[in-house]
Amino acid sequence: METLRFLEASRVLELQREFSTPFYVYDEDTLLTRAREVLSFPNPYGLVGRYAMKALPTAEILRIVHGAGLYIDASSGFEAERALRAGIPADKIQITAQELPRNLEALVQQGVWFNACSERQLEHYGELFPGTEVSIRVNPGLGSGHSNRTNVGGPSASFGIWHEQLGEVERTAARHDLTIGRMHTHIGSGSDPDKWVVCAKMSLEIAARLENVHTLSLGGGFKVGRMANEDSADLVAIGQKIVPEIEAFAREHGRELELEVEPGTYVAANCGALVCTITDLVSTRASDGYDFIKIDAGMSEIIRPSMYGGQHPIVVVPADETPRETGDYLVAGHCCESGDVLTPAPGDPEALETRTLTEPRVGDAVVIEGAGAYCAGMAAKNYNAFPECAEVLLRSDGSAQLIRKRQTLDQMLQNEV
Repeated sequence: METLRFLEASRVLELQREFSTPFYVYDEDTLLTRAREVLSFPNPYGLVGRYAMKALPTAEILRIVHGAGLYIDASSGFEAERALRAGIPADKIQITAQELPRNLEALVQQGVWFNACSERQLEHYGELFPGTEVSIRVNPGLGSGHSNRTNVGGPSASFGIWHEQLGEVERTAARHDLTIGRMHTHIGSGSDPDKWVVCAKMSLEIAARLENVHTLSLGGGFKVGRMANEDSADLVAIGQKIVPEIEAFAREHGRELELEVEPGTYVAANCGALVCTITDLVSTRASDGYDFIKIDAGMSEIIRPSMYGGQHPIVVVPADETPRETGDYLVAGHCCESGDVLTPAPGDPEALETRTLTEPRVGDAVVIEGAGAYCAGMAAKNYNAFPECAEVLLRSDGSAQLIRKRQTLDQMLQNEV
């Protein structure tokens, strides 16, 4: 069975009573530890660590990671504006967006950096800001991830400028007197150091063609093992293998490239948990079915299991000290949707796989671990009119602070006319 990570059972029940479920809870110490690990990524000529805020964009989280020394990577103009409103300095924010931001001009004028992800984006930027420096995102032709939905490199991904189209990019830059000073690549959520070396080599070969590039971003996607049997990326092992390639590039081309990484998942994933309450127990076992645990959260709070079979540790925390047996259960969410099951088979949201859990009773707490990244920020919000749930931060001094209130129905409906 899986176990609690940064919480103790008594604290879970205390928080359940204080804040009422469901709510996310984040651990400041874990967050700071992960940020320090990112900033310790081996590098020969300097490092910028960025936090991909799409993983968990709550303002207080942004302030914590920025205070720890990380810059911010925004995936839309809206995210960049959100970071600014959280108090992040403009020059510490970079936009890397699939959609050309409608507010790009205003953001860049404030000092936000732009990372062009297509030729059209580069053309638009050049029309707005000729004679300036810009970054480009390049698809190097390689991808890595546990599924197509977490693979953001290679021919099956639309992210970035295809590496064979650099000639057109250079002509666009020349037409607008742009200096391509920074280059970004991102291959997906992999953990194999050797694949990262292959990606780094491909990226360096591309950077060699762009004579003004002084900073190379190898993106993020450092895999995080949420489940006990899953591997996590070893940042030191990956960095140590990449360093010789960057040093060889410097000897050959006379350029000492600054390195950037932006692993939002790595920073946030295991700093968070979703705390829920068991609301019902049903069984179809008599017809060769299952025993189900129903909880007061689901895809409206955590969509990874339904979207691509993402796995999360699940722990039942009994409301009393009565001895309990263990059993095999499926955990169902509260949405009226057949796919709202939090125990899919690994990598397959269409298949079900039971978990061995403490015997459940209505009123017990359920803690879903690994809910720091791509949960609050990527949920099916307001489906079935369920409100966004609260977010709580466990401070380093042991106190619990509400950092986002639970949404009200009035707030959900306020834009309807």
